[in-house]
Amino acid sequence: MDWSITETWAIIVALGIGTFLLRFSFLGAMGGRQLPDWLLRHLRYTPVAVLPALVAPAVAWPEATGGDPDPARLAAAFVTVAVGWWRKSVIAAICAGAATLYAMLFLLG
Repeated sequence: MDWSITETWAIIVALGIGTFLLRFSFLGAMGGRQLPDWLLRHLRYTPVAVLPALVAPAVAWPEATGGDPDPARLAAAFVTVAVGWWRKSVIAAICAGAATLYAMLFLLG
């Protein structure tokens, strides 16, 4: 679809306003009030739930292989999780997963 520059910027501005309003609706409604402890405890797990949900489809059904599971990506994901669990370090987990993916894709295949 061909959009003009004006239409493109109008879409960007509308999406920006929509994003702001969605976030402000929660923050603005709460204001300076203290959130209950049970809610804070649950909010701490949000990144832990969202990140795997974003990564899992790319590992299990990658577009690069036509949707078929790729042993290199599966191995890299396994190593990433294992090192992250063992070392409790995001940087170590990312480096180990990247090294595994590199080894599986370029050195062995």
